[in-house]
Amino acid sequence: MDGTEAQINFDAPAVLRKWPSLQNQRRIEGFSPYLLLESPLDECLRVLMKKPVGTLHLYEIHTAPQLPLVEGVLSGERVAELARLRELARLRDFL
Repeated sequence: MDGTEAQINFDAPAVLRKWPSLQNQRRIEGFSPYLLLESPLDECLRVLMKKPVGTLHLYEIHTAPQLPLVEGVLSGERVAELARLRELARLRDFL
């Protein structure tokens, strides 16, 4: 990395939400995701990554956009990518 890569503020306020589900499928009609956690983006990522992989599609993290890497609503798949970036950033800071 040469210092020109996008930076992510993992301390940014975020909200972790979960969609109601039935048989591991989102119940969208007449439902909306409910609040699980209001915390910094880092904590929301940490909590979500402890969930079973097969259920990640039921969760969303809402935060202020940090383009190009962080959109306002992050789905489970995108969250896994951000969690890996967070770990890489921590390793880089440690070294």
